[in-house]
Amino acid sequence: MHIFLKRPLHVGLGAFSLIASGLFHSAAAAETSYPLTLENCGRQVTFEKAPSRTVSIGQSSTEILYLLGLANKVVGTALWVGPVLKGYEDVNTKIERLADNEPSFESVLGKKPDIVAIQFQWQVGPEGVVAKPEQFEELGIPVYTSPSDCIGKENSAASDGIRHQVFTMELVYREVRDLAKIYNVQDKGEEVVADLKRREEAARAKVAPAEGKLSAVFWFSSAQQDSDPYMAGKNGAPGYIMSALGIENIIKTDDEWPTIGWETIAKANPTMIVAGAMERRRYPLDSIEAKHKFLETDPVASLMPAVKNGHVFDMDAQAMNPTIRTIEGIEALADAIAAAGLAK
Repeated sequence: MHIFLKRPLHVGLGAFSLIASGLFHSAAAAETSYPLTLENCGRQVTFEKAPSRTVSIGQSSTEILYLLGLANKVVGTALWVGPVLKGYEDVNTKIERLADNEPSFESVLGKKPDIVAIQFQWQVGPEGVVAKPEQFEELGIPVYTSPSDCIGKENSAASDGIRHQVFTMELVYREVRDLAKIYNVQDKGEEVVADLKRREEAARAKVAPAEGKLSAVFWFSSAQQDSDPYMAGKNGAPGYIMSALGIENIIKTDDEWPTIGWETIAKANPTMIVAGAMERRRYPLDSIEAKHKFLETDPVASLMPAVKNGHVFDMDAQAMNPTIRTIEGIEALADAIAAAGLAK
């Protein structure tokens, strides 16, 4: 049984119901006072006014801006893993995509941005493939980086980084609130956060009876057909998803996406395998179809009870990154566990 875990991210009605019940902020958030200076990833970032020309590098950063109602402030995007949030397809087609992966420094500058919003430091950071933050700031362009990619995480020792502290959604909520403050839309930011929190609690309740009884691995991709797969370490977004649903992650390393041999995975015998589904085609096993074919034909993986019992669940790969889609991953995996009869 292959269950595809992909749900639209809805924000609005749930949050408004919270307002009606008095659980949401009763008073309007304070207006932003400019110039605004924020502490961001160990740097002081100053905004003289609300930005009007944004380039966002990273799908999550882009989607947060859309959820905040700021699409009309975005002039360019880059670094896409999969389809945009459901409901934002038309909006997204009207904004120039500078690159599916990393854009050039020149293409970003060409959009004359007054802010660059970054999801990953490997794009714009101390060793950034696009640029260093200082290169933009020398030109008067502030750079805001997702806190989930720098707080408690070291990005210099490994390509995907080492996360020394457990990721929680509070880091994403901090990004939502920071961006809301930068653009002076704080009320909308609180609405988005409230709805995401409500949805997580509902998903947790759905599989509460199975807490502590299940285990899993999250498989993002593999660089080659015969190479070890990239599996989620214990401290990243998949770790948070598993923790929220009471599932044990059999991978215990701090590395964000370590390579782990299938023999080691088979020996640990996880209850389920969660496979990343994405449009990206950087590696041969990015394709979800290729992943399933591998699991069905590999002499080791094909014998795993999780594979033989049909407990291979496909998840939108964007939910496996520390993003707003992580909540979508919690919801969808809870639904899959319940549908497979594992929530008892």
